[in-house]
Amino acid sequence: MSFVPQDLSVLAYANGFTLWHYSTPDAHTAVRLAGYFNAVSHMLRLGDMILANTGVGGTPVSGILLVNANAGGTVDTADLTQVGATDTD
Repeated sequence: MSFVPQDLSVLAYANGFTLWHYSTPDAHTAVRLAGYFNAVSHMLRLGDMILANTGVGGTPVSGILLVNANAGGTVDTADLTQVGATDTD
């Protein structure tokens, strides 16, 4: 699949920072690639964070993506920092 703008939502905004949520059946390894979020490059700023639910309907992986570059319409995020991967009970 590819990026679906309607699946990106603002959770919070303050002082030039936006916390986003994005849900997709795409694997986290695809979502973190430079260019994935290009369609909304005009909305994303350096330092914005995206809470991502990836692999929905398949092998889910959830975590945080940090927008670390956005120039000339090309958005890049740092690799997904996974949350909830370990449950020891």
